Amino acid sequence: MVNTIERRRRAGGERRQRVRDAVVEVLAERGYQGTRFRDVAAASGVAVSTLQTYFGSREDMLVEALCEATEAEAAALREAADAVPDPWERLVRLIDRGLATPVPVWRTLMEFWTAAAHDAELRAHSLTLQRAYREPFERVIGDGLASGAFRAGHDASVVTDLIVACLDGLLYPRVLGQPHPRTGPLRELLLDQLRHTLGVAQ
Repeated sequence: MVNTIERRRRAGGERRQRVRDAVVEVLAERGYQGTRFRDVAAASGVAVSTLQTYFGSREDMLVEALCEATEAEAAALREAADAVPDPWERLVRLIDRGLATPVPVWRTLMEFWTAAAHDAELRAHSLTLQRAYREPFERVIGDGLASGAFRAGHDASVVTDLIVACLDGLLYPRVLGQPHPRTGPLRELLLDQLRHTLGVAQ
């Protein structure tokens, strides 16, 4: 995926990548507003001056880490979708990957969306990430419809709307530690609904 965030910096190689991973970890723990250079320096063992060389400003550092984390989640979905040829099995794997999203990843995504609500550049990039997240679902459903494996009265984008709304609806209660649906029963209900919607035999 081409990154449209102009503030991203490229110097530093593998060491810089490890530092960026540490930024994501600190973000997941402390949040967008609570993450400072000194927090990342303590977590990564890299001096604040080195962080400034790698990223420029604190905001640039956080933006890059948020984008990398969300892009990695979209890539994990694409990898899951490409693992098997059967459209239904591919869709089930995508559902399972979405339901099994680790809470720190959910928390990082929540921080990204919260920051994007107040930043026009991030908001524009969030549309790219939204498309990347939806694409594996739309592609496997479209493939299933084209091959005859699925039969539906709704197009792939509408079915994807249902799936994404269900998965995204788990984010806030999980991150906030609120009561939320148990994964097993919710999975079975969602798969039953998709079998019915897509005309897949039991």
